[in-house]
Amino acid sequence: MNQRIGVNSIAFEKPPVILAAASIVGEKEGQGPLGQFFDHVETDLKFGMNTWEEAESKMQSMAAKKVLKKAGMKDDQLDYIFAGDLLGQIIATTFGLMQMERPVFGLYGACSTMGESLMLASMAAAGGFAHYAMGITSSHFASAEKQFRFPLPYGNQRPLSATWTVVGSGAVIVTDEDMKGKGIARVTAATPGRIVDFGVKDSLNMGACMAPAACDTICQHMLDFNRQPEDYDAIITGDLGSVGQKILFDLTEEQGYDIRKQHLDCGMLIYDPKTQDTHAGGSGCGCSAVTLAAYILPKIKRKEWKRVLFIPTGALLSTVSFNEGQSVPGIAHALVLETTES
Repeated sequence: MNQRIGVNSIAFEKPPVILAAASIVGEKEGQGPLGQFFDHVETDLKFGMNTWEEAESKMQSMAAKKVLKKAGMKDDQLDYIFAGDLLGQIIATTFGLMQMERPVFGLYGACSTMGESLMLASMAAAGGFAHYAMGITSSHFASAEKQFRFPLPYGNQRPLSATWTVVGSGAVIVTDEDMKGKGIARVTAATPGRIVDFGVKDSLNMGACMAPAACDTICQHMLDFNRQPEDYDAIITGDLGSVGQKILFDLTEEQGYDIRKQHLDCGMLIYDPKTQDTHAGGSGCGCSAVTLAAYILPKIKRKEWKRVLFIPTGALLSTVSFNEGQSVPGIAHALVLETTES
């Protein structure tokens, strides 16, 4: 039986296994430090479509097809899909996955959506509700800028605290099977995040908005499992960027946890700050999703890392709430990923 641990956490008695993972990215991401690891780098940012939104849907469809191919599966073998994106009414997901004709749970956790989708897919598999479940997310720089900030032709200047929305879609397939070492990684535990609001109103400083939530989830996880940062080979947040990382270090240290040695951030891994003008780093649903699929999971499979705490982070705002003067709350979901060896 699955176990509730501490205040907010879950430990899977029979951990579900990540069977396959796939990543589709744009040209800028392909030029970054992780470029060689992605499954496909697309040079046409519209992916052959007419609009940015259609491009994101196409990208998500490509990621879904790629992960199924890598798993040796067909669409109809999937029990459920847990998916989401940044756009209103999650339209990238709707039009990207519609042709698969599988049951879909549409999710919105902002940039933390990969954590939410992987967690729910794992819970469905571990709980006996799904044999195979997919978790998938996407984001696109142009569609996100169009919705949340300014039209690209406007040419507005971005502050140094701003992050660059990743053009990318990442997908994983989770199974309840005992893969006997043939899977990529096991999902052994999870700590769902709470909504945390420190009153930040700067929508161009996502790191400051999300760092308090990341701290809350990390510290709650450590308390629930009675662990310390050194119990993990890596503690990896979603997209705090260089600004958010500094804030996170200060906040966790106030709670008695020094995570500096173990901490990495997907938004800081995906771009090269010396050669790519992305300011504080990367962000978007696709940021942690493609980094998970292309970089984190392969290192676990190769046993370079045996236990990782993966914490995608999200800023919960909309154009309506921001324009009405509301602050930008954050949320972060944590998952423990371990090698397939028991």
